[in-house]
Amino acid sequence: MFPDARGLSAETMQAIANEMNFSETTFVLPAEREDTNVRMRIFTPSDELPMAGHPTIGTMFALVQTGLVSPGLEQFVFGLGVGPVPVSLTWKGNDLTFAWMTQLRPTFGPRRDDRAAAAAMLGLSEGAVGAAGLPVQAVSCGMPCLFVPIASRRDVDAAVLDRAAWSAFMGTLPDPPDCVFFFSLEPGPDGATAYSRMFAPSLGIGEDPATGGASGPLGCYLVRHGAVTADHAAAMLSLQGVKMGRPSHVHISIGVEGGEIMTVRVGGTAVFAGEGLLYLA
Repeated sequence: MFPDARGLSAETMQAIANEMNFSETTFVLPAEREDTNVRMRIFTPSDELPMAGHPTIGTMFALVQTGLVSPGLEQFVFGLGVGPVPVSLTWKGNDLTFAWMTQLRPTFGPRRDDRAAAAAMLGLSEGAVGAAGLPVQAVSCGMPCLFVPIASRRDVDAAVLDRAAWSAFMGTLPDPPDCVFFFSLEPGPDGATAYSRMFAPSLGIGEDPATGGASGPLGCYLVRHGAVTADHAAAMLSLQGVKMGRPSHVHISIGVEGGEIMTVRVGGTAVFAGEGLLYLA
């Protein structure tokens, strides 16, 4: 996170994100609208994103860590590429303990029935895809992602991206998303609703340890297809990044009224890891 990106061009931001080589790098700028606190731009190593969850929550914690946000504030609004994105804050004394990001209501793409092609994309057998009758489907709450249900956690861990099969499968979609998010609902001792991984090669992301921008749509997908009841939709957990050795707990809360999804929230915490200086030539 760069807390004051004034004076940096988009090209420089992109070059910095490529140099950092994290899944996302954020740049904080003065607010452009009265209903936001700041403008924030988010870059992967190769592209700018209209929104993302993990860097929004992480930047919120970083702004508090650096003293740019005072303790006790109940809500902070980021201006992202999709518009204002509110984040509600929970404190214990002067310490920020949790943050909830509100995302857009979902849009659902068509269901895909070619399980063999989806399995090939992930280097898995056809039988590993389509668990519990769930479809392969793209869903977006601001950032589209292709969701692939997997039979077991072992199968999730065994997946390896096949770039040729990825390109072939995505080429069959009318509006191909940049990421594939695959998950298993197999229960585990951690109590997670879903055990997940995400690949986004076209964004320069081999694998992401936590994908908040896909976790809101994941919750909507699970509610839409009856994998999670409305009673449990407000308290879901996606466990991601385990295979990478970087386990991340992404909390998902979907508000349902009259069978319709009305609110989408993704939340969690972040850990301060370090700081430094970057000199621009």
